[in-house]
Amino acid sequence: MAITPELQHTVGKTAGFGGTSLHTGEKVSLKLHPAPADHGIKFKRKDLQDEPTIDAKIDNLKTVERATTLGEGAVRVHTVEHVLSALSAMDVDNAIVEMDANEPPIGDGSAQPYVDLIKKAGVTAQEQPRKFFDVREPMHVESKTGALLVLLPDETFRISCTQAGPNNRFAQFLSTEITPAIFEREIAPARTFVYYEDVQPLIEKNLIKGGSLENAIVVRGEAVLSKEPLRFSDEFVRHKILDIIGDLALVGRRIRGHVVAVKPGHAVNAELARELAREQARRSAMSAPRAVPIGNGGLDTDEVMQILPHRYPFLMVDRVIGFEGENKITAVKSITINEPFFQGHFPGHPVMPGVMQVEAMAQVASLLLFKLAKTTSRIGYFMSADSVKFRKPVLPGDTMFIHAELTKSRGERLAKAKCHCVVNDAVVSEGELMFTFLDK
Repeated sequence: MAITPELQHTVGKTAGFGGTSLHTGEKVSLKLHPAPADHGIKFKRKDLQDEPTIDAKIDNLKTVERATTLGEGAVRVHTVEHVLSALSAMDVDNAIVEMDANEPPIGDGSAQPYVDLIKKAGVTAQEQPRKFFDVREPMHVESKTGALLVLLPDETFRISCTQAGPNNRFAQFLSTEITPAIFEREIAPARTFVYYEDVQPLIEKNLIKGGSLENAIVVRGEAVLSKEPLRFSDEFVRHKILDIIGDLALVGRRIRGHVVAVKPGHAVNAELARELAREQARRSAMSAPRAVPIGNGGLDTDEVMQILPHRYPFLMVDRVIGFEGENKITAVKSITINEPFFQGHFPGHPVMPGVMQVEAMAQVASLLLFKLAKTTSRIGYFMSADSVKFRKPVLPGDTMFIHAELTKSRGERLAKAKCHCVVNDAVVSEGELMFTFLDK
């Protein structure tokens, strides 16, 4: 497979295989499908009505007990770290992972089956540039159990990991750069493992129903129980590196940095992924354009009013700065002391109401959705708001930049957008909004 590192990649064709899931013990079929640039990795539940999808992003992480579980609403996919690790390390940025159950096949407990599947499907370059997270200064997370992850600047993606079991049994160390060739040869074959004293508690929690010595290594005392010999003398630490790659794939960007890990696990891996996502959001806010350009890149006030039904004093958009691709928009709203809500909202200490910031986000998202639909014959109704946070007050004299990104659409009736507002290079509010569209 010829790889162009600076471009995004997807799988060349649809390919799949079947097997048994580790924790539920169900039979499951999995297929990889190509996806367009900037799509990311999404899991599709073929077995559910409407075949819902879940973005492989840290915002959708639900649980990390012995595995990584993602969810949106009531829909869940469990134990996704092996397939995510293989997709990330084998340079696949965009793909649909379709399953007819809630958990992928465990295979032999390693990522090798997924590497084989990706090679069967092929990997092809796309026209859009790949998105990176460049580590600029040291970052670290630490847990009460003694797990520690440090991220250092580096020109490549490298992981140095120390793994030690209870009473420091089977202490192992490995440091390696992560490339497709190295991953396929040195990391992907490493199988999952469990300590014998943890098996009964897992069974009591209704987990590892599909576990056996064919897809996991059991460590009992100083003995290693497995259907085949260890594939590497340090197989345990290699599998820990495999899990780190899969969990950090939830950042949604390629990492250029050196991860130094001590006794890692899914929980601390996820915490580092959250830190990276927060830092990326801060950088995106800092790098957003601050000058309001004049030209064809956006929409002026008259054009905004031709699309939105809102009028003074409820129009919360002065102009649209521009669109980025098909699913992102940036608009601006100048906050003046003459805004009517300041008369009654904290008189003497005027602060823009949070609900008005949410309304501004909803109007900007509606502009994006109407642009995609290429029609203004429908009215968008705001249905729900999730993960809404207000971080800093918005005051008279502020210029508020409003960003919206379409994250999900279902036909021409339902859509979901992730939004945030920025003032003076700082995120002041954010949320995920759901809309429905009805004919006028």
